[in-house]
Amino acid sequence: MFGIIKNKSTYTTKVKRVLILSGAGISAESGISTFREADGLWENHRIKDVCTAGCLDTNKDATHAFYNARRKDIADKKPNYAHQLIVELKQKYPENIAVLTQNVDDLFEKAGMNSDEIVHLHGFLKELTCRDCEEVFDAGYQAQDKFAKSCPTCSGELRPNIVFFGEVAPMYAHLTKELQECDLVVVIGTSGNVLDVTYFAQFVKESILNNLEPSNAIDDSYFSKVYYAKATEVIAEIAEYIEEFIEN
Repeated sequence: MFGIIKNKSTYTTKVKRVLILSGAGISAESGISTFREADGLWENHRIKDVCTAGCLDTNKDATHAFYNARRKDIADKKPNYAHQLIVELKQKYPENIAVLTQNVDDLFEKAGMNSDEIVHLHGFLKELTCRDCEEVFDAGYQAQDKFAKSCPTCSGELRPNIVFFGEVAPMYAHLTKELQECDLVVVIGTSGNVLDVTYFAQFVKESILNNLEPSNAIDDSYFSKVYYAKATEVIAEIAEYIEEFIEN
């Protein structure tokens, strides 16, 4: 009895998916301050005063001043080797790699990443959004009132396009989707206080963690590989592993 020979085109090879999730640690080497959980300060401001739901109603002037200063501060910051190598990986393997970041700076973009190649989970510092019509505007590095006193579209009130603590993060839908599809999770420079990356590592067979030091919020025993070092010191080894994972 003859077997049935199927055309090769009927067979599909699953594309290996890699999720790279970055946090403040990757930008710290470029001179951008990290979130300091221990004392509740962020660049000498209390988080509850400038980055918590409702602060635009109770502490509007200080909140706008804080984000104006942060926007100005990132203007001269330059991407480091870790940003650059991740951009190269994404552009070499666009169908395999998803880059999501908790950071609101533009260092990946400065390193050459296009806006459609990265997801900013917690917003983007250079953008403003209208509290009424929700349109988003690129303000660059300028102060909010220098860009516009009110929404150019509907004259509503503008605000930083940043997700404050206690607010819904719309881009988390992308994170959920990528976690469901990925085969390798790579976590770089995050404390695990905002996103439970230990839980993420349990989704996949292989995972990589790179932080400057251990965090009480992360159980590193769930990760296949752990690097406690500056991102720029180990990113080449991590990138090599990612390439081998995709190719083999």
